[in-house]
Amino acid sequence: MSIPVIWCSPNPDGLTAACKDAALRGIAAAGREAEPVQLNALSVERCRVCQNGYGECKEKGSCVIQDDVAALYQKMVKAEAAVLITPVYWHDLSEPLKALMDRIRRMETAHNHYLKEKPCIFMAAAGGSGRGTSYCMLNMEETLSHIGMIPRDRLPVTRFSREYMLKAVEASAKRLCEEL
Repeated sequence: MSIPVIWCSPNPDGLTAACKDAALRGIAAAGREAEPVQLNALSVERCRVCQNGYGECKEKGSCVIQDDVAALYQKMVKAEAAVLITPVYWHDLSEPLKALMDRIRRMETAHNHYLKEKPCIFMAAAGGSGRGTSYCMLNMEETLSHIGMIPRDRLPVTRFSREYMLKAVEASAKRLCEEL
């Protein structure tokens, strides 16, 4: 099964895209297939906090919103691992990834548990000062702990560390696949 490399940035030539490319190279070097998923190209609505705060996500493990989240969630469920890459915006995850993770968290913690103990790696790519990278990584770590996914690596990449961290991203993705 292909490993989804979920990334979100409107800039196809920026640091986040470079992290995605490095992860794809690492997965290929391990002899595995990867599928890049650019969240900005998908329809990912934010959680509506249905009914009393939980709707179908708690009762059925699904979401009432008809967008691209259900298909992407199924890709994550079927895959052996996942790679998550976000640009850092105001010390936090990008809005598309935050929306995706919020909705998956509701389905996973309240009902499904399909992603529990699924290995992943995640990256926070900061093109500016880099100061918000650690806060962004902490927020992603917290979200993944609610879902139950197991981060095998956490990679902060800034414009200052780009050269050597992209090599680390590639090595990390390769290692993730070798451990599967």
